Amino acid sequence: MTVPSQPTRRYDYVTDGQEIYRRSFGMIRQESDLSRLPEALHGVATRLIHAAGDTDVTEHIAAHEDVVRATREALAAGAPILTDSNMLAQGVTRRRLPADNEVICTLRDERVPQLAAAWGTTRAAAAVSLWGDRLQGSVVAIGNAPTALFHLLEMLHDGAPRPAAVVGMPVGFVGSAESKVALAEHDLPGGATPWLVVHGRRGGSAMAAAALNALANPDELA
Repeated sequence: MTVPSQPTRRYDYVTDGQEIYRRSFGMIRQESDLSRLPEALHGVATRLIHAAGDTDVTEHIAAHEDVVRATREALAAGAPILTDSNMLAQGVTRRRLPADNEVICTLRDERVPQLAAAWGTTRAAAAVSLWGDRLQGSVVAIGNAPTALFHLLEMLHDGAPRPAAVVGMPVGFVGSAESKVALAEHDLPGGATPWLVVHGRRGGSAMAAAALNALANPDELA
């Protein structure tokens, strides 16, 4: 394999990865106001700010009071992580997971296109239906499709196995904000499933993965 030559340095920018890391999180700590959030969510908020590149994201973070404990206990017990996109699944830092947890995305399952066509819904929503019994006690992260989050909630209301926690951060202009409100306001016999959202249109696989990584290992900053 040919080794490429180094280009001529023409711009003044930081090239040391550790220094970039140090400066980035130093700036986040200096510029962010986390006072409206419980202390247990400060690490999650910090990583969400980093993923979004926007300190104002803290104004839109909301969570069930039990989501941090529920997520960490489930992962420590070996629960799988179920995601709505392969990009999100790839964004989970495996070394942060406390029990070598399985990370599952069923979007490429061969049954998905047929189910989506039969039900008149998106492939992301149809893929959620294939989680089956793996839903019980799992940690769900949705960072792409609002339809996937709506579909999950409909399944739960119909009596599907309940996950331990849901990170709901679908992104977009159609249904994104509404799906997060539905998650935050849902109720089931025995109470709501613990949840975490960034209200509004913002979200995406990077932000959902950042939240998961923070919840999985509270001892690391990023």
